[in-house]
Amino acid sequence: MDETGFLRPPDPTDDTQRLYEEDIADLGYVMNLTRLWAHQPATSDGLFDLMRRSLADHGITPRQRAVLVAACASAFGDSYCSLAYGTRLADAAGEQTAAGVLRGDDDGLTGVERALAGWARKVARDPNHTGERDVQALRDAGFDDTQIFAITVFVALRIAFSTVNDALGVRPDAPLGAKAPPAVLGAVTFGRPVSA
Repeated sequence: MDETGFLRPPDPTDDTQRLYEEDIADLGYVMNLTRLWAHQPATSDGLFDLMRRSLADHGITPRQRAVLVAACASAFGDSYCSLAYGTRLADAAGEQTAAGVLRGDDDGLTGVERALAGWARKVARDPNHTGERDVQALRDAGFDDTQIFAITVFVALRIAFSTVNDALGVRPDAPLGAKAPPAVLGAVTFGRPVSA
């Protein structure tokens, strides 16, 4: 069951059709993860709304958001979001920089972005071992405590999203794998393989 992972396709409803049509309008195809989350469209809508609101009005740029997700997803071992956001980061910062972030090498990032990537990895790998020094690194990069809270909530929500996708066997879409730059594709050596 490649398209929806380990679950059978959800029963068709107006809400599942809406999710599918949104993907087709945006991407030209229905993502595998959308087919999974179509089991509970309201939960999907709520989670994505919460992720958007967690960073709204906190000055986080799209490039910084891509850094957060690429660093978090790769540290967590999620191939789907690593490919998606590695590709977005490649568009914004270059293919080699994006591949580096996915491998844990932040040399191509600014100091602020390095602080974000480091924090995202710590939250994804072992949140019980973060400390005041880790938070201070974000303050030193220019983030205030409200922004640090927002960034942490966003990363935690991304982990929740990835956990559901990974646990239920959803594989990255074939078009996503085809679109990923070669260096990004080569850096994602973990998680579930791209769909056939």
